[in-house]
Amino acid sequence: MITVKNLSKHYGPQQVLEDINLEVKQGEVVGLVGHSGSGKSTLLRCLHGLIAHEGAILRNGRTGLIFQQFHLFPHLSVLENITYAPIKVLHQNVIDSREKAKSLLHRVKLWEKRDAFAHQLSGGQKQRVAIVRALMMEPEILLLDEPTSALDPTLVQEVTNVVKELKKEHLTLIISSHELSFLRQTVDRILFLEKGHLVCDQDVQTFFKGDPESKSKLFLSAFYKQNNFLHSNAEVTQG
Repeated sequence: MITVKNLSKHYGPQQVLEDINLEVKQGEVVGLVGHSGSGKSTLLRCLHGLIAHEGAILRNGRTGLIFQQFHLFPHLSVLENITYAPIKVLHQNVIDSREKAKSLLHRVKLWEKRDAFAHQLSGGQKQRVAIVRALMMEPEILLLDEPTSALDPTLVQEVTNVVKELKKEHLTLIISSHELSFLRQTVDRILFLEKGHLVCDQDVQTFFKGDPESKSKLFLSAFYKQNNFLHSNAEVTQG
């Protein structure tokens, strides 16, 4: 579905990504983790084709990118926000586009908010609208940049539920997040970036066991300490 070969990205003299090689199969749900500034957002933008880079990215299917800040149009209602691009870019029939939007909004329990504007929505509602807007463009690959950022636990659970539903439909997902509890519930595999290098690529169970020799050791230690988990008793929950 996605193959990345020798991907590098510089901003002037600063090297943000260096020699990234990876493959994501159809239907995989992949978590992208690392300290702030490790290159996660840049990698997602490269995968989506937003920024120029060195190396090759082969994509078998259309990608959709959900930005950390949602970027909903403030002057448009929820329904207008999510039908604007399909009508203008994909030239979908207005009635068909609205029917599809209705179905998706019902799925994420937001149909009653169809006439609301962005300032009238909670953070979790904005995130779900952003996900629906991306799905309206019928992507085969969905990229999410910090989808739970700044959300309280209740709102994080709303987003978690939506991601679990997308996973059941075998949509390919790549999710950048600092919220390891969220990733532990949703992804199949973890990619760990450190200073622009891909230093760890493991299935989610192995990652959370915490190999003592892994470069993610300190990152995981902080997570377990923050969440009062005992390293030896940590369990991975898939749903």
